[in-house]
Amino acid sequence: MGALTTDRPVSRVRVERSLTPPDASVGAGKKVRAYIALTKPRIISLLLITTVPAMILAEQGMPSLWLMVATVVGGTLAAGGANAINCVVDRDIDALMHRTQGRPLPMGMLEPRSALAFALALEIAAFALLWSTSNLLAATLAISATAFYVFIYTLWLKRTTPQNIVIGGAAGAFPPMVGWAAVTGTVSIEAVILFAIVFFWTPPHFWALAIKYKEDYGRADVPMLPVVATLESTTRQMLMYAIVLLPVSLALLLTGSVSWIYGAAAVGLGGAFVYQTWRLHTSQEPSRAMSVFKTSIYYLALLFVAVAADQLLLG
Repeated sequence: MGALTTDRPVSRVRVERSLTPPDASVGAGKKVRAYIALTKPRIISLLLITTVPAMILAEQGMPSLWLMVATVVGGTLAAGGANAINCVVDRDIDALMHRTQGRPLPMGMLEPRSALAFALALEIAAFALLWSTSNLLAATLAISATAFYVFIYTLWLKRTTPQNIVIGGAAGAFPPMVGWAAVTGTVSIEAVILFAIVFFWTPPHFWALAIKYKEDYGRADVPMLPVVATLESTTRQMLMYAIVLLPVSLALLLTGSVSWIYGAAAVGLGGAFVYQTWRLHTSQEPSRAMSVFKTSIYYLALLFVAVAADQLLLG
C-alpha cells in the first residue's frame, strides 16, 4: 500500500499532462515517431506472424508475393489503427501505469483528436487495400477485428471484468482468418481452428505479463485477473488454457491439411508451454511469469512456422 500511495502524486501529474495540448516545441521527427508508437509495432509483428502461414496453408503452397505483401500491409494498417484508438481511449489509465506512461498521449506529444484521425485513416486505408487486392471478406474481417478490439475489449470489458482478455482477446485471433480469406475468399474449418489456437493462447500469454505488472494494473484500477484473484487461482487458469490449447492445435491434423511435421511441432511446443505454466503454478513464484510469457511468444511463432513448413516441405 505504501508504494501505491507514493506513486499517486506522480500519476496525477501524468493524467493532467495527457489532458493538455501537446508541447508545441515537439519536432516533426518526434511527432512521426510518436504516431508510429501509437500503432504498437511490436504487438503487430506478433499478430501478423499468424497471417502468412495461414495464407500458405490456404494456398497449399506459396501464394503470390504481391498478395502476401498486400495482405500483411493491410493487416498492419488495420491492427495499427486499432492500437492507436486503444491509446486514445486508454490515455487516462496509460498515464497511471509505469509501463505505459511513456506513450505519446500521456507524454503530451500528440493531440488526442489528431491521434484518433490518424487511427481512422489507417482503418480506411486498410479496408481499401485489402478489398482492392484480395476481396471484401478479408477486408471486412480485418475491420471487424478492430471493431471487436475497440468496442468489446477496450470500451466495455477491459475496465469491468477480469475475463476481459479472455473474450476481448479474440480480436487478436482474426489475422489467420484474414489471411485465409485473402487467398480463398472463404473461411473454412482450418481457418477457424487457427483462430481458436490464438484465442486459447491469449489468456495465459497475457496473464503472464499481467502478473509482472500487477501493481500497475491495480494502480489504474483495471481488473486484470492477477489483480483481483490470487496467484494460485491465476496460474491454475493459465495452466488450464495451456492444456486445452494442446488438443485444439492438434485438431488441425483432423482436417487432413497438415502432416506429421506440424503434428510433431504442435506436440513439442504445446508440451513446452504446458510445462512452463505448470512450473509457474507449482512454484507460485511471480518471477517465473516472464518465462511463461517468453515461452508463449516462441510457441505461437514456431507453431505457425510449422504450419508453413509443413506445406512447403511436403505439400
